[in-house]
Amino acid sequence: MRYGALSTLLALSGLVILALVRLQTGTEGFLVGLGLAVLPVPWLIAAFRWLDRVEPGPWRNLVFAFAWGACAAALIAIVANSFATHWIATAAADPDDADTLGATLIAPIVEESAKGAAVLLVFLFRRRDFTGLVDGVVIAGVTATGFAFTENILYLGTAFGEDRVSGAGGIVSVTAATFFVRVVMSPFAHPLFTVCTGIGFGLRALAAPRQRVRRVLFPIGGWLLAMTLHGLWNGSASFGQFGFLFVYAGFMAPAFGLLTWLAVWTRQNELRIVREELPTYVYAGWLGPGEPFVLGSMRARRVARDHARHHLGGRPAAREVARYEAYATSLAFLRRRARRGRAGSDFLAREHELLAALWRRREVARPALEYAARVTAPAPRPQWPAYGHPAVPYAGYGHGSYGYPTVPYSGYNPYRS
Repeated sequence: MRYGALSTLLALSGLVILALVRLQTGTEGFLVGLGLAVLPVPWLIAAFRWLDRVEPGPWRNLVFAFAWGACAAALIAIVANSFATHWIATAAADPDDADTLGATLIAPIVEESAKGAAVLLVFLFRRRDFTGLVDGVVIAGVTATGFAFTENILYLGTAFGEDRVSGAGGIVSVTAATFFVRVVMSPFAHPLFTVCTGIGFGLRALAAPRQRVRRVLFPIGGWLLAMTLHGLWNGSASFGQFGFLFVYAGFMAPAFGLLTWLAVWTRQNELRIVREELPTYVYAGWLGPGEPFVLGSMRARRVARDHARHHLGGRPAAREVARYEAYATSLAFLRRRARRGRAGSDFLAREHELLAALWRRREVARPALEYAARVTAPAPRPQWPAYGHPAVPYAGYGHGSYGYPTVPYSGYNPYRS
């Protein structure tokens, strides 16, 4: 029922927003706007999927995020912004100030709240898939990409209608100028704003349960930063002749560069966590000796999937290896959270679930990972587990009643602070 209600809500929102945009732009303007607005979408989605390759999230979360941004958030923004601008126009002494005030003050609050709602919903109802900064960045970025897609249809379709009325065309047309500013120069604008909210929720996911103040302030701080950047961007046109260029070069481009660096650094840090945490499971007999290195290298992972596809059973085998890599990564992150006192009460059940998923796929995955280790690994080095156990051969460990290796925790308590 929950899936049905959510799908119905998004479908109705999509139909309403489609009707509103078509009413304002006309059929021809809508088609032109749609054709131009879709151009940056594949590149942005591909960038966020690349960032999410270490521990890929479910496609259903990304589909929901894009649909929410393109349909529900866009509808909320159009209705709320129109109402607020009309109210300001009737209350202000100079009606011309209504558009400026609406774009600078009202639109950032409404739009960042509407887009941030998708991040909040995934955080609340898909908590297992939301474990850190990358998850927040990806969900927020895909949501904002969907929102910008719908907004660009509206702006580009309206610009095309103005050109039809005025008879302008070519590079001097309003459509060309709008396309250059919104699609060429700043396709990252909306994702940049909303990613701040995603980072806030990502930090909230990383905070320990006892850090109650941080768990409240991180999402609020990210949301406020998103609104501030959005308001600064919208208000740049009122800062004088070169206000837009000043804001673009002085604030937007550096902020985009900083967030890009943070995202890439976080991805590399995730790979480092995989390499540091998984040797414990090598010691316990769950993983092969070379698997922590392979699973901590995107190049080695790709080699393993390619080997499985060409030599171990085609695309189904490659998919099984990809699932094995994802489960092993989730296992490493789970153990890191446990070591830092951030694991929930379901740590042992979740760990067993992930280990069982790995065990079921070992027949296909291990040969592929062993091949990748031989091809890509540097000179052999001793693997030491994260908790100081000496590295010992796999064969010395017994098996439980289900045929799984026995994990020697040696008194390890995942809930100890």
